[in-house]
Amino acid sequence: MPSIPPVESVRRSFAILEALGTAPALGVKQVAERTNLTPSTAHRLLITLVDCGYVMQDARTGRYQLAGKLVALAGRVPDRFADLRAAARASLEALREETGETANLVTLDGRDVVYIDQAEGSRSVRMFTQPGQRVLSHTTGSGKAILAYRDARELASLFPDPLERLTPKTLRTRAALTADLAGIRRRGYAIDHEEHEDGVSCVAAAVVSASGRSVAALSISGPTPRIINANTAKLGKRVRRAAEATSAQLDGGGAGKRIPSSGM
Repeated sequence: MPSIPPVESVRRSFAILEALGTAPALGVKQVAERTNLTPSTAHRLLITLVDCGYVMQDARTGRYQLAGKLVALAGRVPDRFADLRAAARASLEALREETGETANLVTLDGRDVVYIDQAEGSRSVRMFTQPGQRVLSHTTGSGKAILAYRDARELASLFPDPLERLTPKTLRTRAALTADLAGIRRRGYAIDHEEHEDGVSCVAAAVVSASGRSVAALSISGPTPRIINANTAKLGKRVRRAAEATSAQLDGGGAGKRIPSSGM
């Protein structure tokens, strides 16, 4: 069966909704700039979204903003991560208490990881990532922790060479990523040494489901001098234990389990 091409107007409409989600209100020109649309196209789509009730226009300023209908719609969506968040919550808080660093729970969505929960660190200088934020998985410790226990064919389909670079330390080839993932499987935790953001590093470990598939990762992140040091291995073991405890909770509260080799 031949593939059906996406409907461009729908794609553009969602781009507008995403743009409006980044600011309290935007004018037509600002929306056009943020979505790479012409002002006339942006205006036509905005009018349609207003008519459908998903966008509203301020009569005084003429600017557009998201309408309450979107919030109501989102509130009716089942929380597919509720069980995962519940299983990880105690581990996130324990990591935060043990290390003082921000502890994160992420899951994989395509080539990205999505932050779905967090226990904010107690240090005066700490990292904070908004739940719902998406970042390229190969640039993060949490993303690499999940990828380390996925099939090699999945890895090949997600990451054609060359890999997108965010910092000078980001892995640039699938071969380099594959070698790093092998190291993660050997030690049981992943390291991001300023691969996503200069000056920021993290340590992460995978959470596995009852079937043995990696479904998420726990991580701690902070300024590089606090993460990449003589205690990195100790931090890694702490995160791994927390991930294993979360895996056990997903598996009905049984004993923690080690992540199986993926055979990649």
